[in-house]
Parts: sequence; C-alpha cells; structure tokens
Amino acid sequence: MDHGRATVTGTGHGPGHAPGAGAGGDGHAHSHSHGPAAPVSKHLRKVIAAILIPFTAAVVVGLVVLWPGGAPPHKRTGVGFDRQTQQATVTKVVEVSCKSVNASGETPTGDTSTAEGTSAQLEANGTCKKATIRVDTGKDKGRTFIEIVQPDQSRQLHQGEKVVTAYEPSAPQGLQYSVADVNRRFPMALLAGIFALAVVVVGRLRGVMALVALAISFMVLNLFILPAILQGSNPLLVAVIGSSAIMLIALYMCHGLSARTSVAVLGTLVSLLLIGVLGSQFIGWAALTGNTDDSTGLIHGLYPSIDMSGLLLAGVIIGSLGVLDDVTVTQTSAVWELHEANPSMGWRGLYRAGIRIGRDHIASVVNTLVLAYAGAALPLLLLFSIAQSGVGTVANSELVAEEIVRTLIGSIGLVASVPVTTALAALVVSADRPGRQTETAAAGAAAAGRGGRRRKR
Repeated sequence: MDHGRATVTGTGHGPGHAPGAGAGGDGHAHSHSHGPAAPVSKHLRKVIAAILIPFTAAVVVGLVVLWPGGAPPHKRTGVGFDRQTQQATVTKVVEVSCKSVNASGETPTGDTSTAEGTSAQLEANGTCKKATIRVDTGKDKGRTFIEIVQPDQSRQLHQGEKVVTAYEPSAPQGLQYSVADVNRRFPMALLAGIFALAVVVVGRLRGVMALVALAISFMVLNLFILPAILQGSNPLLVAVIGSSAIMLIALYMCHGLSARTSVAVLGTLVSLLLIGVLGSQFIGWAALTGNTDDSTGLIHGLYPSIDMSGLLLAGVIIGSLGVLDDVTVTQTSAVWELHEANPSMGWRGLYRAGIRIGRDHIASVVNTLVLAYAGAALPLLLLFSIAQSGVGTVANSELVAEEIVRTLIGSIGLVASVPVTTALAALVVSADRPGRQTETAAAGAAAAGRGGRRRKR
C-alpha cells in the first residue's frame, strides 16, 4: 500500500513537470529557459491567441491611424518651459553690497515681521553676489552678462558652475539673458548609468531586455502619445493605444512569448479597462477640469482644443500601467510556481494559494502609491497645514482632489488585478496538462525506473 502511494506521487510529479519540460525537461534546462514555456494544450494556445492576436492587431492599426507627424509648431511664449535656452558657465563671482546694486537707489522699507519685509531689508543691507556668466552655446557663444544674486535666494551661484540661461530676443540688449536653472545633466547621467549597471549586474540578460523595453516605452511616449495629443487626437484613445503598445512590448520582451506572459497581459488589460471606466465616470462626476497649475494652464493656452479632463484620464491610465505590470507578472509567476511545486493541485487550490500571496502584494502596493503621492505633494500639504485648513477643505480643493481621484482609481485597478490575474493564471495552468499517452508513457518509465532500482537493491 505504501509503495502504491509512492508510485502515484512519483507518477503525478513526472507529468506535472512535463509542461515545464516543454521549455526544458530537467531542472538545469528549466533554469536557462526562465520559467515554463507555452502550454502543451493546443486548444489552450488557440484560445489565448484568439484573444490577444486581434487585440494586438487593433493596437497596431491604432498606432498607424493616429501616428502623428511630430508636435505641431507654435510661437514661443517665453513662459516656463516654453522659452529659448542656452548653456552657460559662471566664470566669476564677487561679493558686493546689495545697496550698491539696488536698481532704485533707494533703501527698501517694510515690516520685518513679514517675509516681504525681511527680504527687502536683506536686499538693502545684506551682501549680494555679482556673477559673470558666459554663454557657451548658440549664436551669442562667448557673450557675457551679469547676474545679481540676492542673499535670500535659494539658488546661489558659484564660480565654474554650469547653468542654463533663458534667452529673450525681444528684450533690451543687456536683459536678453538670465539664469533660469542649474545644469544637472552630468549628475543625472551618472545616476542613470549607475541604475543601468545595477539592473544589468543583477538582472543579467533579463536586465538588459528590461532596459531595452524601457527605452522603447519612452520612444512610444515621446514619438506617439505626446505628439498625437498635441495634434488634437482624443487623449483617452491615444493613451489606451499607447499604453497597450508599451504593455505588449515590455511584457513579452522582458518575460518571453509564453502562456504565462499572455495571462499577465490579459490581467493587465482587464485592469486597465476597469481603470478607464472608473476614471471617466468619477473625473466627470467630481467636475475635475485637469487644469490646476501653471503647466496645464500653459498647455491649455497654447492648444485650446486639447481636452484637459481627457488628458487627466490619460495620465491616470499611463501612470497605473507600470505598477499593474508588476502585480500581474508577480501573481502569474506565483501561480505557475505553485503548480510546479504541486502539479496535483486544482485551479481552486491554486487560486486560494495565489490570492493569499496577492493580499500581501496589495497591502504593500497601495501603501506605496499613497506615500508616493504624499512625498511628491509634501510642499503643497505644508502650505495647507500652514493655512490651518481642515482635511475636508484640503481634499475638496481641485489640486488635491485630482490626485486623490487619480490615486484611488489606480489603487482600485491594482486591487482588482490580483484576483483577476490569479483566477486567469489558475485556470490556464490547471488546464495545462499533457495528453493521456504522454501520462501513460511517463508513468511506465517511472515505474520501470523504480523497479530497476529495487532489483539492484
């Protein structure tokens, strides 16, 4: 009786690994294939293909039809990012009396108990910096100008520092250039290099493919999504097509063309659909215009035809995609590994085990989203705290309400992606069984092997 049970267990283990053996029969081959290959069942492959092939074709058609010829031209406003800029270097910095460089020649006055009054007194009695700036690019390369830095300015210039200058050709000769920002290209490029190196060292080939997928995602964003929206295409439609293209490219490139990846794609697609429906309903219901700061105001002024509320919804969908990919791939991989560990487990058992893993993932991901918003909006939250505004007042303001709606809709989509993806993965992997002939042959081979070993003993 004991040997009979051992025979059943051994036989079940053998066929249970056969789907994984499609990628490589033994453990060594499995480690090189990075997970189980496509299901053995031809019917299952046809079902998945019947869903994803038309969807992929629709995404390709959408890209072709809506592909823009580039961002439409416009006359520069000279405001914010819409300014002409040149690279420059601080060649000399000397300290001078603020009173000597005060343009009015008069001593500013004001109540020192206020920020404006304190700033005025510092400008009158403090020590300022007189910086000489040399333009390094453009038609005025080599030209120098003077920048006065007040003592209470947050950005203080230093000799040898690389800066970005704003250029206004219609201004008087001495006022055409001004320092707009610091040149941060080198530290940012160095940090990006460290990030890429860490990804490749830890992820190896997978890391390389992830970086390639990241580059392609940025290309889709910059060459398709942004120009198409600027040209007047529906922001929601553009976001759906662009996000779908990014999802297909990133997931299949990073995780391979397999049933496991296809299940993650389906789970992500269902969750994005839910996010789109909820977003369109609640953004309209909450009367969110999407025009809440200087940047969106400038966009609306330059391109009045852009639907700003649609742009807000597009941002919700694109912003949710990255975290959705993480959740769906993790859940699918968990279910697949549970099946590998116990091939006799049915889809209900796989679903229950997978959803227990997913609950931990949900808790951490939702907390991450909320804290990420709080960290990004910390200066804004500080302003509300200084104003002693109540929680209800703060939440009701459009600037904060927009982010609350964005975060909650994305979180609902993430929460829904766990049971949806887990159920799909459990159904697919439990249906991934070899034919009866394969089971019989494997059982016979296993029994013969055990009989040979017993005879030797």
